[in-house]
Amino acid sequence: MKTCSILGCGWLGLPLAKHLIAKGVKVYGSTTSKSKLDILKSNNIVPFLINIDDAIVESDFFKTDVLIIMITSKNTEAFKRLIHQIEKSDINKIIFISSTSVYDANNSEVSENQQTNDGPLANIERLFINNTNFKTTILRFAGLIGGERHPGNWFENKAIPQPKGFVNMIHRDDCIAIITQIIKDNVFGEIFNACVNHHPTRSEFYTKANLSLSKPLPVFKNEENLVYKIINPDKLINTLKYQFIHQDLLDFNAI
Repeated sequence: MKTCSILGCGWLGLPLAKHLIAKGVKVYGSTTSKSKLDILKSNNIVPFLINIDDAIVESDFFKTDVLIIMITSKNTEAFKRLIHQIEKSDINKIIFISSTSVYDANNSEVSENQQTNDGPLANIERLFINNTNFKTTILRFAGLIGGERHPGNWFENKAIPQPKGFVNMIHRDDCIAIITQIIKDNVFGEIFNACVNHHPTRSEFYTKANLSLSKPLPVFKNEENLVYKIINPDKLINTLKYQFIHQDLLDFNAI
């Protein structure tokens, strides 16, 4: 791969771009904020100002070997317009960053063959999965941690629900490594759950998170009905022969 376009250079996209550039890849990166264009330039990213909700994407952004889509928009019509533009380009390899929120909590372990819900994200996924003009790998990331995203800051002055439920998380370092390996191994046309295979209870996890920041112990809701899901990453681990960098979610020294 010589060139890569990253639609959404934010918390994950920017460090991913830096990682790829360090490997000799030319990266085109987008932001929705004019003020961030200079940040992209200063990191040797070819900058584009793109908001798919209200604009046509510049055609030069599509002159790339791989397109990685990691934006938070849930505008289905905007994605239909985006896909129409992709179809007119030479792009045939896409990575679409999704979320394990496409699975409803049914108090069981969840693999990729489970039916997704009818929410906008799942519907947008299907637009890419069913399109035969290019091959898309769907990456369903669990809860994202790392950098400024520390779980000890997530429930300030709020009671945490489902303390006996289980957490599904993945560190940014692993997100970057997995995306890089998918490109390197040319693994397109797949759907993967991307989640570390360690699922402490929410009580364990958030208590340890607060203690790691020397914060007071968290307050939990006292709920009678247990609601959870456990994300199974076996397909990703076996297909990519992947070993997680951050395997212990209770080791907050590594976050």
